[in-house]
Amino acid sequence: MTTRLALFDLDNTLLCGDSDHAWGEYLIDRGLVSAIEHGKRNDEFYRQYQDRTLDIHEYVRFTLAPVMHLSQPELASMHREFTQKFIRPLILPKAVALVNQHLAAGDYCVIITATNSFITKPIAQMFGVDKLIATDLVVQSDRFTGEILGTPCFQSGKVDKLVQWLNSEVAISAELQLQESIFYSDSINDFPLLQQVKEAVVVDGDAMLIDEANRRNWSCVSLR
Repeated sequence: MTTRLALFDLDNTLLCGDSDHAWGEYLIDRGLVSAIEHGKRNDEFYRQYQDRTLDIHEYVRFTLAPVMHLSQPELASMHREFTQKFIRPLILPKAVALVNQHLAAGDYCVIITATNSFITKPIAQMFGVDKLIATDLVVQSDRFTGEILGTPCFQSGKVDKLVQWLNSEVAISAELQLQESIFYSDSINDFPLLQQVKEAVVVDGDAMLIDEANRRNWSCVSLR
């Protein structure tokens, strides 16, 4: 029997905010970067994301540059502090309930996000999903290089990364099928993947995505 695939965007869908942007705020809070200069660039990158003009390679270099000298254990310690102070307040109770509903129904739950795997892996674990698909990072000598490994999980890259994983042994054994899946997202950046699934659900969507949802008769809900 085929298991249904339930896909969830993370930022501004399951979270009431953006984890990538919050990472920049955390670096400012820790005094690791200039509040004015880093804050201004962080906000500008977020606007570019909303406008669909973001260069994700440039943004990943920006987010990692202040911590590329740190080892993975040092970064893990920072992430625990980041999670407690900046991520937990963004977790939506209705989002937790939604994921738990799908898990209880026996669906295979995947968070699929453009945000890099360093930031999002511990967050995905908090939600208890079966799988995280994120933008992967190059690591050399236990340090991030600031470069993306393989295809960025962004815009049409989300489709590419998901299809690549669906051809893996785990996904094949579960008989997971993209054309039978459900996908929850807030962003027009996810339009390529939303078009591929059986059921597209817009969650607290941006204006452009709501317009598309109205044209295509997609469901629109709020988890706020």
